[in-house]
Amino acid sequence: MATKVLSKKLKTQTPVAAKKATASERLEVLKTYKIYIGGKFPRTESGRYYKAQNANGHTLANVCLSSRKDFREAVVSARAAFADWGSRAAFNRSQILYRIAEMLEGRKAQFIEELCRQNISTTLAEKEVTLSIDRLIYYAGWCDKFQQVLSSVNPVASSHFNFSNPEPTGVVAAIAPQQTSLLGLVSVVAPIIAGGNTCVVLASYTKPLCAVTFAEVLNSSDVPAGVVNILTGKISELYPYFADHMDVNAVVFCENDADIKNAIQLKASNNLKRVIFYDKILWENIDAQSPYFIQDTQEIKTTWHPIENIGGAKAGY
Repeated sequence: MATKVLSKKLKTQTPVAAKKATASERLEVLKTYKIYIGGKFPRTESGRYYKAQNANGHTLANVCLSSRKDFREAVVSARAAFADWGSRAAFNRSQILYRIAEMLEGRKAQFIEELCRQNISTTLAEKEVTLSIDRLIYYAGWCDKFQQVLSSVNPVASSHFNFSNPEPTGVVAAIAPQQTSLLGLVSVVAPIIAGGNTCVVLASYTKPLCAVTFAEVLNSSDVPAGVVNILTGKISELYPYFADHMDVNAVVFCENDADIKNAIQLKASNNLKRVIFYDKILWENIDAQSPYFIQDTQEIKTTWHPIENIGGAKAGY
């Protein structure tokens, strides 16, 4: 009788012990951080990925390793979105940038947590997220004002009104700062889209988490599909395509690599792309925001309008 009771007791305890062992040995389900093209979150067409790790070698996530075809598809989406976005009222673009800031504010805790996972202290993480939100608000305010600052009425010797005003250049391919996960990305994207351009952005390779989560913010912030496209991957693989794609109108490069800078300038000459280097900017400083960052991806259109030369006219009716 005693043997049967003991056997029953052991059978009762076995599932509990097994459950504890299973819980302690459970593998974490890592999020697959996908790319963002045309308002959707596809995986890279190549099927490649890499493991983002922190300084201790702990794997943070599986991240897509974007290919040339991913970039081409992103450019197609950006070009398709440009006609609508570039022709929208500046005030409407301002409202949408403000909405991005609102949504980022609502997910502030998530971004801070992701930054901390990428070896940033809580204090610095809070500062980076706050600065990113404030920077979006800053450019939202400039959307319908930079035109007055950058335009001009020009004196001419003939009977014409002559005035110059900025217009968006088109599709901008940008390689974001690699040392910041969120702030550098926001600081590059915001002035580009504030001016009416669309863009394809390559996020930080070593700190990609916030970039993909920021794409989720964009997706729920009234930003039309294709206005911002975010890729993850290696600069060494993708920068030639950013520079020589014939349907890209401007290239932004934020790293200080002399060889890559020379290669970009050479390849960009094929279709006279505008080339902008932001390799000496400290993105946490106040100098990292200015309406002149919007100007960098604008073209100046000058219009001549004939008028009657009243000053030289004779008196009479």
